[in-house]
Amino acid sequence: MSRWRSLTARLVLTAVALVAVVTALVATVTTLAMSDRLHDQVDTEVREALSSATRVPPGAPLAIDPRNQAPGTVVLAISSDGRDDSAVLGDGPGSRRELDDDQVAALEDMPTDGRPREVDLGALGSYRAAALELDRGVLVLGLPTADVDDAVRTLIGWEVVLVLLGVAAAAVVGSVVVRRQLRPLTEVARTAHEVAALPLASGDVDLSTRVPARLTDDRTEVGQVGAALNTLLAHVGSALAARHRSEQQVRQFVADASHELRTPLATIAGYTELARRRPDDPEATRTALAKVEEESGRMTSLVEDLLLLARLDAGRPLESEPVDLTLLLLEAVSDARVLAPDHHWRLDLPEESVMVLGDAQRLHQVVSNLLSNARRHTPAGTTVAVSARPGGFSVHDDGPGFPPDLAEHAFERFVRGDASRQRSGGAGLGLALVRAILEAQGGRVELRSAPGDTTLRVTLRPA
Repeated sequence: MSRWRSLTARLVLTAVALVAVVTALVATVTTLAMSDRLHDQVDTEVREALSSATRVPPGAPLAIDPRNQAPGTVVLAISSDGRDDSAVLGDGPGSRRELDDDQVAALEDMPTDGRPREVDLGALGSYRAAALELDRGVLVLGLPTADVDDAVRTLIGWEVVLVLLGVAAAAVVGSVVVRRQLRPLTEVARTAHEVAALPLASGDVDLSTRVPARLTDDRTEVGQVGAALNTLLAHVGSALAARHRSEQQVRQFVADASHELRTPLATIAGYTELARRRPDDPEATRTALAKVEEESGRMTSLVEDLLLLARLDAGRPLESEPVDLTLLLLEAVSDARVLAPDHHWRLDLPEESVMVLGDAQRLHQVVSNLLSNARRHTPAGTTVAVSARPGGFSVHDDGPGFPPDLAEHAFERFVRGDASRQRSGGAGLGLALVRAILEAQGGRVELRSAPGDTTLRVTLRPA
């Protein structure tokens, strides 16, 4: 049953049905036209024969003259004095055969307007006959339609044979043509089945299967399907690759977070054990409590950063209000001068205040993280220049710069520079937080780094 539900079967059946209907209509119209034509010819002969039979000398009685009539002609002459003469003319000269009473009655019942009509004469078959009223009586004359009926039956027989042959040829040729035309669609379906059989649930999925280029021509319906499937596979492949990268990042994130938390926890556990073992040593207790407090603060800062990243990843909205960027930069650079007096800090502000849209607290965190990054990862004596402009600001330093292999990953989580940038402290979340906060507020950050020339350019929404 499912075989007849296939597109190939339905197209072939549709083509065969159309051929059958068209040929049947043509055959019907041809038969009707031929039948009407032949009957018109018989009617013409009936009129001519009737006209010839009425040409008799004046005063002569109505009578049948077989010499002027075709064989098989039926003639009925009814004189005005009540006498009648009826006969079927034979093939030979003067050959005739009398009609029976039923046949004579059928002819007598015909209208006398001279128009040929169909009349059934029983054993004689069907006739086309016409009756005409004259001064001397009524004359009826008819010709048989057997030859016409035989010709029509022969035509119908040939038409039936030709219709059957046409339907059979349409079925065979249509099946071949449709299968050939749908072969590209079968290949497209095969590609879809191959992709469906791939394990897509997890892991790194190799979704390189594609519809061949020859089946992606947009000028054809099959090509449009093939091109659409390739586009879909490309999107699915990109989504699966992004999912795999996300899974890897989550695993790495968890591992890095665990590693970062393990160190302060181990320190807290060690100093707690020290205080427990030396209950009578006030100095050891104070030292242990100081370290516990220091590591607890470090853990608190790390956990707060992780929670902020989680909220931003979840799409939590931030405040969006006008913020005076010039004032924010002025405060942040002033704080940096106090924290790192061995660096040269420069601030370039325009004459008018730069107003941007965003969360003031989070923007302050962005600026603080960028300045802290420049302070921690550059040696003493480095010049750090902060410049404001309409719609954003930039932080430039003449330090050693980011290593080439690190620059493209600088905004990823738990990524740290090597010894060339004088690493000291931090969990590697500063720049990751910068990018996450800016993206949550419709901004962006760009990095351009070379030895002696490193610039972080921040773009924000103007107020």
